[in-house]
Amino acid sequence: MPETAGGPATSTTSSSSGGLVKSLSLLQASAFNMSNMVGIGVFLTVPMILNALPGPQALLGWLAGAFLAICDGMIWCELGAAMPGSGGSYLYLRETFGPRRWGRLMAFLFIWQFILSGPLEIASGSIGFADYSRYFFPHMAFLWHGLLAAGMALLALVLAYRKIQSVGKITVVLWAGMMITVGMTIVAGATHFSAHQAFHTGQPFHWNSAGMMALGAAMAFVIYDFLGYYVVCYMGEEVQNPQKTIPGSIIISVLGVTVLYFAIHLAITGVLGVTAARHSAYVASTFMEHVWGAHAAALLTVLILWTSFASVFALMLGYSRIPYAAAQDGYFFRAFKHVHPKGQFPDLSLLVLGAVTIAVSFVPLAAEIAILLTSRILIQFIAQGFGVFLLHKRFPPNKRPFRMWLYPIPVLLAMAGWVYVFTASGSTTFGGVTHSNMFWGVISLVAGIPVFFVWAWRMRFWPFERRGGAAASET
Repeated sequence: MPETAGGPATSTTSSSSGGLVKSLSLLQASAFNMSNMVGIGVFLTVPMILNALPGPQALLGWLAGAFLAICDGMIWCELGAAMPGSGGSYLYLRETFGPRRWGRLMAFLFIWQFILSGPLEIASGSIGFADYSRYFFPHMAFLWHGLLAAGMALLALVLAYRKIQSVGKITVVLWAGMMITVGMTIVAGATHFSAHQAFHTGQPFHWNSAGMMALGAAMAFVIYDFLGYYVVCYMGEEVQNPQKTIPGSIIISVLGVTVLYFAIHLAITGVLGVTAARHSAYVASTFMEHVWGAHAAALLTVLILWTSFASVFALMLGYSRIPYAAAQDGYFFRAFKHVHPKGQFPDLSLLVLGAVTIAVSFVPLAAEIAILLTSRILIQFIAQGFGVFLLHKRFPPNKRPFRMWLYPIPVLLAMAGWVYVFTASGSTTFGGVTHSNMFWGVISLVAGIPVFFVWAWRMRFWPFERRGGAAASET
């Protein structure tokens, strides 16, 4: 596919020729994003954030994470409006770095890490579902816990396996359940809020190296909670008026969820206090028991499980479009181009992603979060920051319908923030051996480089393409 100096290369990912239907409105696109963002994560990570920053300074973690999401959201707005095709980061890295050379390498590496990190992110929601189910079944064995998580992933796959018009309606229903869950938590906290509990307990924060490392550790959990403000970008080919809908849905999602997360954190700490919230295994359920009793706690737990499933569903739906988009352009196996003849959705891609998600639903949640976050930062978030600079250099203003506010400051701040989170990400233990989480991020990226060059050599792609000839056809 030839590079163009005036804009993104024309491909099937940025048109409707592949058979996908443009039906997602601003409401539905925002619902996809917010359903993915406000899953069970916030109800799992509040104690973790408080353990990293044990006191009112935990709000610094939320503030710093929200600021990073806002800056990074501007990057997604620029790229998504300029290239509203299916595939998201795959498409952006390919086009901004140049589809015939370095863009081919960057796109391949993103897909390489996405084969694992995508299902890991989806499965973190299903594992969280199983974790919170222990409120009702405290003696659940490990095997049953894994089977329940895998079962939720399977149910999400079944619901997503249908035409996009029906899926959009399902997502709005799931999003409404999420908003009820959040609203119930905020109202309960507001009516029983104690400023002393929220702001006058815990340990002081010190602006030294230890304090900054603690802030970075807290930010990692916060960013995990925010992940998903961009999920609509993976479905750009199915969005109505994408040049306006994609940026609008991202901005609405980030700002709206920032307010919700602050309110949830203050509601929980303002009722339970920092110390009790830090040590609660089911902090939201414990919070509701304290406010309105056991029956209300059971109801809230059910609603939290609802929001968890909504996030699994939204992610599985959006991420299934990435292998499809890559296959459409010859960057992945041709079979993944297959579109369901009646439902007009990428069925094989969805089935494969769902199967891998089911398989990794047995991995511990802490390991899931650590690996997916560190593997994403380098090749996705930081690389896309460089991609915006290339976008401004290579594409004229009329090919960039969204104008980033205060460019390039948000890009620089986002890239600095991602480096900070990456270096402060802590460590994970496997088989009795402890590795820095940076290790998992680097190794997942580096391992893909020799694979790319072997594949490029066999297919006669850059840098092994024959002079005066075309690359070999896909096998």
